[in-house]
Amino acid sequence: MKFLPDETYALLNATGGIQPLPGGAAFWAQAPETLDALGRDWLVSEFSCEADWPSWEMHPEGEELVYLLEGEVEFVLDLPTGRTVQHLQGRGAVVVPRGVWHTARVLQPSRMFFITRGVGTQHRPA
Repeated sequence: MKFLPDETYALLNATGGIQPLPGGAAFWAQAPETLDALGRDWLVSEFSCEADWPSWEMHPEGEELVYLLEGEVEFVLDLPTGRTVQHLQGRGAVVVPRGVWHTARVLQPSRMFFITRGVGTQHRPA
């Protein structure tokens, strides 16, 4: 199976299977019930970011791995001990703890690779 993770997402299920899914707008346009059901497994995706994220997000059911492939970003994590900033440039990764609100400031156009268990994900304006 060959695909580009910005066009086709991969859903990693608990039984060890990998299911390719249409990515981008086609994925996010699905009904909320469908997205919630898919969010019970691990979604692997890639995004290009030109600007700061317009919202904060929080994943209550699992940690999130964000791998910077290129560019420069600051991940802002709203931890129980206070707000912290993780700066990434070129390449690097951040693990966002379960239940932690986070957003990103894009300092240079960036490509990021995500592994997320999305069930119950919440958003709020940045």
